[in-house]
Amino acid sequence: MIMRVAAVEAKLSEKRLRRMKFTKMHGCGNDYVCVNGFEETVPDLPAAARLVSDRHFGVGADGLILILPSDSADFRMQIFNPDGSEAEMCGNGIRGVGKYVFDRGLTDKTELEVETKAGAKKLGLTVTNGNAHTVRVNMGEPRLKRSDIPMKSHADSPGRVLRQKLHAGGKVFEISCVSMGNPHTVVRVGDVSGYPVREHGPLIENHPLFPERTNVEFVQVISPNELRSRTWERGAGETLACGTGASAAVVACALNGWADRKVLTHLVGGDLEIEWAADNCVYMTGPAVEVFTGEIELGGAA
Repeated sequence: MIMRVAAVEAKLSEKRLRRMKFTKMHGCGNDYVCVNGFEETVPDLPAAARLVSDRHFGVGADGLILILPSDSADFRMQIFNPDGSEAEMCGNGIRGVGKYVFDRGLTDKTELEVETKAGAKKLGLTVTNGNAHTVRVNMGEPRLKRSDIPMKSHADSPGRVLRQKLHAGGKVFEISCVSMGNPHTVVRVGDVSGYPVREHGPLIENHPLFPERTNVEFVQVISPNELRSRTWERGAGETLACGTGASAAVVACALNGWADRKVLTHLVGGDLEIEWAADNCVYMTGPAVEVFTGEIELGGAA
């Protein structure tokens, strides 16, 4: 009897270990499953990301974010796309991280630093009634060389890529490329609301010119200080918003003379204020929202 009870307890313990607590967050509709890595251990992050991101069999999200301790910053963020690939950085996701750690008392700082695969990012939190609502992120300096995007080098254009012709799927696109710690390709269009993003996005994302694939921003210039943008995200498909993408779009538009360096960007899921400041850093300000909390069984992750 004792052995039988012990075996049952062991099975229950194993089952408990496979359950993961999470918090669903979003910034302008760009949603992520956030996990407290101080308390939870996720043995197979790519598999967990694929599971939780599934909108039919999982939680439903644009990716998985693990919040971890850092040796060099206040916290560390690790992010995985719905296809299980690891991303370098996410502007909307990191705002959610800022809200998560403040609202849950993991920090009392309203100015903090988060380590990412694209380097440390500084956050400024606007707090109302004890909760963070808006977060301003120093996204860092844009990188403009082909090797920084990264893109395959061409002898005739080793430096910046602005309004370069790209042939893909029998179509010709005029592209400008910027890295915000992750690769972005910006395409100016006339009317973004009716543009075939889901058709053209994969053609550019998977073009052999980009050895690590690329995110794609389709941008409509409304005025020098107002843009409308839709994003095809590498490893995720079309999302309602992309913070690094909005930042890259403003940089590309400014370099091409289409827009100023301080712009209100309208995304499908909401608005972001983007400023490419005099210190050469891009600053992004936008909302961070908690949707719900829960637990999920990871035993089916594959």
